[in-house]
This record gives sequence, structure tokens and C-alpha cells, in this order.
Amino acid sequence: MISRIFIACLFLGMYSTGSLLGCKWIVKDRDDIKRQFHVYNNRALDFLDMMITNTTKDAEIEHTVAFPNELYHQKSKATDEDKLAFIVQILKELFALFEKHRSSAPWEENTVENFLSIVDKMAEELNSCVGSHSNTTQLTHFKSLSNETLKANGYSAEAWETIRNITEDHLSQCGFLVNSLGNAH
Repeated sequence: MISRIFIACLFLGMYSTGSLLGCKWIVKDRDDIKRQFHVYNNRALDFLDMMITNTTKDAEIEHTVAFPNELYHQKSKATDEDKLAFIVQILKELFALFEKHRSSAPWEENTVENFLSIVDKMAEELNSCVGSHSNTTQLTHFKSLSNETLKANGYSAEAWETIRNITEDHLSQCGFLVNSLGNAH
């Protein structure tokens, strides 16, 4: 009887820590996830800095796709599992946006490949921390970026510069969400 209770408690304890047990990033606690994420996130941001497009102020495009600030605000109050699942979704959407249209991007192919490799690695590693938890948030934002920013502007250097700036904002917001892991709301 006592062994059954012990096993039940052990199972409950493992289940409650959930995704950390399956996390590919070697973690002892949420702070390890934060450190690992920020190492990769900073590398991704460094590659984005290398991808700055030389555009003039006169050549800027009219940007009509609103950044989803409210969605990030809502997710900042969510559970750690929901935050991580949302970040994975954002990273996958960013990867898909660049991957789908990268042949039209004005940057060196090697730089874009390195950036995408890091974003993909971050999504993969964080996804292993989420486990079977999935995010059901509908993100039309990225489809709008593809259609209303890139396609509508002929995949111009100016459109890509807008995408690059928005990507920086997304990576920064994901960093804020990672920093909030473990904080009760």
C-alpha cells in the first residue's frame, strides 16, 4: 500500500514538473531554460543585425500590419506551459515566413540560413520543453505580413527591412516572455 502511494506521489511529482523532464536543453530549473534561450536569441538577433537592408527614408513602405502587442500581453499572464507553447509557435511562424520567401530576400543566403538554423533550433529545443502541450492561438499576423507587407510590395528590399524589424520585435517579446517564466500572475 505504501509503495503504491509512493509511486502515485512520484508520478504526480513528475507530471507536475511536466515538460522540464523532456526538455532537450539540459535544465535543472526554469532559469536554465532562460539562459539557453537568451544565448540562442542573442545569436538570432546578431544575424538580424547583419541583415540590415540599405534603404532610404523616402523608400519606406506603408506598413499596415499591426504588431500583436495585445496577444503578447495576454500570454504574459498565461501559465509557463502556455508561454513556451506560444513562443514555439512564434518561432515556427518566423521560420516559415523567411523560409517561404527567402529567395527574394536581399541578404546573403548564408546569413539567412544561419539565422533560420538558430530560429529552428530554438523552436525545437523549446518544443521539447513543452511536451504534448499545444498552442491553439490563431496567428493571422504572419499571413498578413506575407501578403500585405512582402507580396503587396513586390518582395522589395524595403518590405524585407520591415519584416526584419518586426522579427526583431517578436524575438524581443519572446525574450520578455521567457524572462517571466516562473513568475506567478
